Amino acid sequence: MQVSKIMSRDIHLVNPDDTIVQVAKMMAENDIGFLPVGENDRLVGTITDRDIVVRYVAGDRNGDARVRDVMTADVKYCFEDEDIDDVTRNMGDIQVRRLPVVNRDKRLTGVVSLADTAHQNPSVAGSCLKDITAPGGPTSQTG
Repeated sequence: MQVSKIMSRDIHLVNPDDTIVQVAKMMAENDIGFLPVGENDRLVGTITDRDIVVRYVAGDRNGDARVRDVMTADVKYCFEDEDIDDVTRNMGDIQVRRLPVVNRDKRLTGVVSLADTAHQNPSVAGSCLKDITAPGGPTSQTG
């Protein structure tokens, strides 16, 4: 089954120049912890509630900090026509719980989460979660 069948299409996109306070409020209002960051019609990063805590709050940033100051600029994504199990395994390999989804023109079309994939194939998602929760890795914020 393709990612497009399970992804969330209700996308909230933020700008790198938005303030951290604005983004935190948007996350709280919409009960989300992950947002793609777009600039000039391009996906330039992602920001999570964890990024805000680890890089902004714990990093003693001032109140004027912008998304670009704490976002993850190394954009990982998947294509909407990819197989769910392949994407889930990749999420485990790169240790992420959510991925922006793009079409073949690299236009943002949705977001897929590990929870979305678990409904389709719990055993693959469980294996992925084991990989994601392993200490360290490419997305570790302690290194």
